[in-house]
Amino acid sequence: MARRGETEWPTLGLIAACYLLWALATTWAAALWLPLGMALLALAVTLHSSLQHEVLHGHPFRSRRWNEAMVFLPLGLLFPYRRFRDLHLAHHNDERLTDPYDDPESNFLDPKVWARLPRWRQRLLRANNTLLGRMALGPALGTIAFVGDEARAIGAGDRDIARAWALHLAGLVLVAAWIGLAPMPFWAYAISAYLGMSVLKVRTFLEHRAHDEAPGRTVVVERGGILGFLFLYNNLHIVHHTRPRLPWYRLPALYAAEREAFLERNHGYSYASYGEIFRRYFLSAKDPVPHPLRPLN
Repeated sequence: MARRGETEWPTLGLIAACYLLWALATTWAAALWLPLGMALLALAVTLHSSLQHEVLHGHPFRSRRWNEAMVFLPLGLLFPYRRFRDLHLAHHNDERLTDPYDDPESNFLDPKVWARLPRWRQRLLRANNTLLGRMALGPALGTIAFVGDEARAIGAGDRDIARAWALHLAGLVLVAAWIGLAPMPFWAYAISAYLGMSVLKVRTFLEHRAHDEAPGRTVVVERGGILGFLFLYNNLHIVHHTRPRLPWYRLPALYAAEREAFLERNHGYSYASYGEIFRRYFLSAKDPVPHPLRPLN
């Protein structure tokens, strides 16, 4: 976490820069050339989601309310911040990482569930397990499953989830009011938001693998490049899972200082760069859909 009494100026500055980029993308850039505005908006949506991830871990303030106020606007349209917060913090139970039931961010299915799926769904999910499929199909498939689960929970009387969606809808009204006055059309905004979610799927594509030991489930992508910055250095994901309260701008230095220890901790689960990941998995699946360490019977 930040040092005691430290003001997290890098995080505060980046939040301000993200909203400025969002505003410029939807106004000046969209008026100048719509594809430019859409590209910049997709980057703003990606960065904003990464900042939401940073905020839910307790940055830049100690106050949860102040932190939420920084990022509750749904620039990416799809996911309520409070639901992202609660589900992601549940995901940080490392002993249950990748479990199809106990890890809310797992991409694996119980083999018994997989065996009962119709073939068309199996083909769709296999395609989703390639990097191209994850980027093209992943946001849509994830949203459909997520909204269905949320609707059932609200229908069953879960008031916390209902409140999270009410706040999300209020934020959507504010975003829609802005776009209604901006030169960017709504359809272009929706496409850009989807593209931003697609970029985020590059990060989550192989963050975790099935492994007998919990630390061995979490990856390192050593050279993150521009994607590493957009992901706020969560390419060094084993560092984040080991020190989840450490601010994003301290992750690279800690990894550099303790690189061998982190690679030993995660059993060498690492890639040199996102370029390597694109070359190896753009059209090929890295993992099966059914969890390989769960019994079929």
